[in-house]
Amino acid sequence: MGNTVSCCMSPGGSPKLPRQSDSVEDYQANTDLSEDTGPYLQHISDREVPDDLAHESNPSDHARASTIFLSKSQTDVRDKRKSNHINHFSPGVLSKKYSSCSTIFIDDSTVSQPNLKSTIKCVTFAIYYHIKNRDSDRSLDIFDEKIHPLSRDHVPEDYSRTDPEHKLIYRFVRTLFSAAQLTAECAIVTLVYLERLLTYAELDICPCNWKRMVLGAILLASKVWDDQAVWNVDYCQILKDITVEDMNEMERHFLELLQFNINVPASVYAKYYFDLRSLADDNNLSFPLEPLSNQRAQKLEAISRLCEDKYKDLSKASMRRSLSADNLLNSRQSHAVLS
Repeated sequence: MGNTVSCCMSPGGSPKLPRQSDSVEDYQANTDLSEDTGPYLQHISDREVPDDLAHESNPSDHARASTIFLSKSQTDVRDKRKSNHINHFSPGVLSKKYSSCSTIFIDDSTVSQPNLKSTIKCVTFAIYYHIKNRDSDRSLDIFDEKIHPLSRDHVPEDYSRTDPEHKLIYRFVRTLFSAAQLTAECAIVTLVYLERLLTYAELDICPCNWKRMVLGAILLASKVWDDQAVWNVDYCQILKDITVEDMNEMERHFLELLQFNINVPASVYAKYYFDLRSLADDNNLSFPLEPLSNQRAQKLEAISRLCEDKYKDLSKASMRRSLSADNLLNSRQSHAVLS
C-alpha cells in the first residue's frame, strides 16, 4: 500500500531487465519514466571495470598485475643471456657470497626496511629500462624540460633523442634523496607513482621528460610517505634554478593525472620491492651481504619466537569451539604389550 509502482499493475507481468545479448548502449542507465516499470537504474557492480581488465591495466593498484618495468627489462636480460651463451662468455670470479655450513650470509634489506643505496640503484634501473624500451614518445608540456628547464644550462637540440645512461639517472635521484634525506621506502613509492602516471595518463618516460616526471613523483612520495615532508621550497634550494611556482604547478598536474589516487596498498608495495630485487639479480646488482653475527641471530630468534607465540594464541582461539580436539591432544598413550 502506498507504492505507485508495482509488478501487479502491469498486465505483462514483472519488469524485464536487459538481456546479456543487448548492446552496451542499451545497457546504460535509462532515466526515462516507463508506464510499466518506472525508471531503471543500472547496478553499481555492472558499471565497474572487470577485475581481469583492472589487473591488466593498473599494475600500480593491484598486487596480481605484473610491474611494467620488470617486463620491459626482460628483453635486455634475454638478449644478454643469449649473447653470453653464444660467445661462451665466462663470468669469471664470482663476487656473490654464498652461505656454507660454518657461515651464513644475509643482507640488511627487508621489505619493511630496504637498503637505501641498493634500492635507489634498482629504482633508477627501472627508470632506465622504461626510457630505453619505451613504445612511443607520448608526453605533456608540463614535463618537457625544454619548456620548463630545471637549470639555466643550455638544453641540447638533441635532448629528446638521446637516451640517458643509468649513471646519469642514478646521480640525479641520489642527489635529491641525499639532500632531502629521504628513505628507501620513499624510492619504492616513487616508482609506484611513476607507473601509475604512465597507466592513467597514457604517457611514456622519454629523454625530454624523465627528470621532471621523476622529480614530481619524488615530491609527491616524500609528502605522502615521510612523516616530516619536504616542502616545495626545499627542492628549490636543491635545484637552484627552479621556481616554487613551477614546482606547485607540476605537483598539481601530477595529482590531477593520478586522479588524486595516492594510496599504495601494502600488497602493491611488497610486489614492487620483490620485483626490484629480481631486477637487481638480472643486472648482477647484489645487495650488501654480511656474516650472521651472534647478536643479530639472537634478534632474529626473538622475532621468530614472538611470531610463533602469536600464531599459537590464534590457534588456541580457533580451537576453543571444539573441546574434544583439545582432549585428544592431551590424551595418554597406552603401552603396547608384547607377548
